[in-house]
Amino acid sequence: MTDACFGHSRLAAIYDPLDPDRSDLDAYVRMAEEFGARRVLDIGCGTGVFALLLADRGLEVVGLDPAKASVDVARGKPGGDRVRWIHGDVTALPPLRVDLATMTANVAQAIAAPKDWQETLRGAYRALRPGGRLVFETRDPAGRAWEKWNRKDSYHVTEIPGVGAVESWFQVTEVDGPLVTFRGTYVFAADGQVLTSDSTLRFRELREIEAELTAQGYVVDEVRDAPDRPGREFVLLARRPEADRA
Repeated sequence: MTDACFGHSRLAAIYDPLDPDRSDLDAYVRMAEEFGARRVLDIGCGTGVFALLLADRGLEVVGLDPAKASVDVARGKPGGDRVRWIHGDVTALPPLRVDLATMTANVAQAIAAPKDWQETLRGAYRALRPGGRLVFETRDPAGRAWEKWNRKDSYHVTEIPGVGAVESWFQVTEVDGPLVTFRGTYVFAADGQVLTSDSTLRFRELREIEAELTAQGYVVDEVRDAPDRPGREFVLLARRPEADRA
């Protein structure tokens, strides 16, 4: 199931205006340059912000997302024809040999079910060329980020051209071990419509992530900090071994 904030056409259309600061992507752009990537798979591309940043730099990009409404928004943006958009999960991928696969913006946490997570890692591995890298971020559970996911700390009113004022906030509804479920609420002043979106994220410990990557054949090269969120995120850099020519 796709969360409504990504899969509902009205919510997908306002996703970018509600989160306009995408400086979190700067580190990923730099890593694409650092690794000399020419072909990139953006898993969980959403509305295509990162994929289009790379395409604007002349890279060959495949954007993959299970939310059709988000992919439609991405496809309709200026330059959208320079990206190969695929609606689906990793099982929908054609044969690829990319230099870099990414999961930005905590996409990895949204893949909460262990079976789905394993299949995502396997699918990314198949898509990488030998020596290619998988890079993704996930919140450090020790930071207990969900404790600020409440109306008081998250409430905003955003004026969106052509849409009007939109109230939005988040509220945690359940914490069950590593799983945190929360609800986003969106109120459109123009017609009073109220839409909600329920999401569940998995907060994985670093040792758990590294063990799963190793089990799927990756070499974990490095764990970095997120420059814009120091001390709050793990940024995993894993590699498909050069010797693997399968």
